[in-house]
Amino acid sequence: MKDKEKIALFIDADNAPRSKIDIILSELARYGVVNIRRAYGNWKSPTIKPWEDVLHDFAIQPIQQFDLTKGKNATDIALVIDAMDTLYTKDVDTICLVSSDCDFTPLVTRALADGKFVIGFGERKAPSAFVNSCSKFLYLDEIEAEEKVVNKKGLSIKCDTKLMNMLRQAVESAEEDDGRAALRAVGTHIANHASFDPRNYGFKKLSDLFSAIDLFELKQSNSKTTWVRDKKKAKQKDASK
Repeated sequence: MKDKEKIALFIDADNAPRSKIDIILSELARYGVVNIRRAYGNWKSPTIKPWEDVLHDFAIQPIQQFDLTKGKNATDIALVIDAMDTLYTKDVDTICLVSSDCDFTPLVTRALADGKFVIGFGERKAPSAFVNSCSKFLYLDEIEAEEKVVNKKGLSIKCDTKLMNMLRQAVESAEEDDGRAALRAVGTHIANHASFDPRNYGFKKLSDLFSAIDLFELKQSNSKTTWVRDKKKAKQKDASK
């Protein structure tokens, strides 16, 4: 049996919500064991004091970094140095960054180049460059409210041209002669080239996302395989027969 994936968690306490740490660790448990848990910040600052209440409960090691120059945040540099040390000296499979700061984008691309899987957590304000560079990125504010926004998201996601194009391309890449594609293969295709998670759009599963868009049709076979097909292409194919 393969050993469980080893995960290193690095938290930018200045730019991460303390109230979501249980969500973060629960999500990471799906991938493996979080062997390294560190939170960075100036712990003398009142702005990150709420983090102190959860450090011991979740076995997170606080790393002190003083603000050496007024208006400049040295925490980011300290986190990056530790993360790079971990890449070269520790046996880890996954790097997890909790922040909404774009400054960590180069760190993400470097970790990817080393063959690591990179998971990012942040808020909707996180810059797209950071979000898109991660293997997977989850918006913490979206996960918390996902049950409340499913209907609203179902009505609005059709306006997201980038999302629609990505879904269509994924279905097309995995489709068989009848135009149907196995949903599992579609999900794999998306995961291979995009930082995507249906929960960022208010849906627990990829099938729920497709079901909410009337541009696609879903069908389950006797083997319990779920198939998805682009309705527009299906009509064109049926008309040509």
